[in-house]
Amino acid sequence: MDNSLFKQSAIKSGLISKTQIEKVIEKVESDDDAIIAATLVKSGLITEYQAQQLHAGRTKLTLGPYLITDWIGQGGMGQVFKAVHNVMGRECAVKVLPLEKSTALSRDSFAREIRLQAGLDCPYVVRAFDAGQDGNVHYLVTEYIPGTDLRKLVRRGGALSMSHAALVVSQAARGLQYAHDIGLIHRDVKPGNILVTPDGRAKVSDIGLATWSMGLDDDPRAGKIVGTADYLSPEQIRNPRSIGPASDIYSLGCTLYYTVTGKVPFPGGDSKSKCKRHCEQTPWHPRKFAPDLSEDFVDTIADMMEKDPARRIASAAEVAERLESWCTTSFEVDRPIERQAWTAPPIGIESEEGAASVEGASETSRPPKAGEDGGDENAQLSSLGSGAASGPSDSQLPPLLDQPVDPAMARRRRRPFPIGFFVGLLLGILIGGLTALFSVREYLAP
Repeated sequence: MDNSLFKQSAIKSGLISKTQIEKVIEKVESDDDAIIAATLVKSGLITEYQAQQLHAGRTKLTLGPYLITDWIGQGGMGQVFKAVHNVMGRECAVKVLPLEKSTALSRDSFAREIRLQAGLDCPYVVRAFDAGQDGNVHYLVTEYIPGTDLRKLVRRGGALSMSHAALVVSQAARGLQYAHDIGLIHRDVKPGNILVTPDGRAKVSDIGLATWSMGLDDDPRAGKIVGTADYLSPEQIRNPRSIGPASDIYSLGCTLYYTVTGKVPFPGGDSKSKCKRHCEQTPWHPRKFAPDLSEDFVDTIADMMEKDPARRIASAAEVAERLESWCTTSFEVDRPIERQAWTAPPIGIESEEGAASVEGASETSRPPKAGEDGGDENAQLSSLGSGAASGPSDSQLPPLLDQPVDPAMARRRRRPFPIGFFVGLLLGILIGGLTALFSVREYLAP
């Protein structure tokens, strides 16, 4: 047996013994690392992710008592891994604060997230199990939810039907109502933060940007816009200190709009442009993209997305009640999660794909290509709004997209017709015509 990098790393990591490797070599009659790794993966001794890391010479695949088995994805605060407790054998998700983001502020925010999530116990909210520190790496352990998130579900399989969308969003609404009842505001409700199990059950995740509705004194991001541009409520944009449960309901309305149409409410443009349109414009009528939606269902979305918080649906519980008539008992998410096309990063190393800084400058989004949903759901905001904005002025903003009003929209949803302008235009034409007529008659008179 040669001393290749893979074999050395495998033995050093403690995942595989030298004897096991020798037995595999004898069985496959080859000393090729790729064949040996594939055999070990097939036998269940290591996972594909672990094989990737061993091929790269990385040997530390543990965080405290947790063995990292796979890479789940990237969140606003850090990476998320799948892991197994080495004693209990329970599968879980481990969120890791990357070393390069481990500033005093980020550590405080991460610790705050841990404390917030530790007190949550609801079937519609992701539960926290544990938290700890391994060397300089801080991590949070939560329950592992098999399946996918709502954004990936829609992007891979298309918009959901009314009944399936109602089932998922109503469960998310119940999770938000639980949070609101204990005084917690999520602040970043979006499809990517609603996890959907293979049998169609939904749980709200990523409590990292949440705040207490009774006070913001302990929040290092107080007074800043935090969240995702495609789903921000107008009051979050105008005055981040005035947010309440109604802000989450608006964001959930935007999420429901995306779920049944496959489009964000205001696609294209950068974060500043999206914020302006959230405050001033109405999105395309949902039936433009989903003709089968009923008028009552469309009105429910509209009532959740009212610009004025006082006119919105009053509570998340009422959202769930209004969606109940369309809910199916369950549905199967028969769209398997595809494997990552690229090698996942090691523990504690930042991945650029999908990364979004919680306390960085607002990101600029590219315009969507044909068939995309806006492409910038992960753009996080923190430096806009009330005194903290350092971005371009309104005169520097890109032109807003036209937002035609669909004839099928309820009359109360339409913009008021500019009667004054129309009357003025007619009077101008009439006066101009009479003036021209008198001038011609005077010129032709003998």
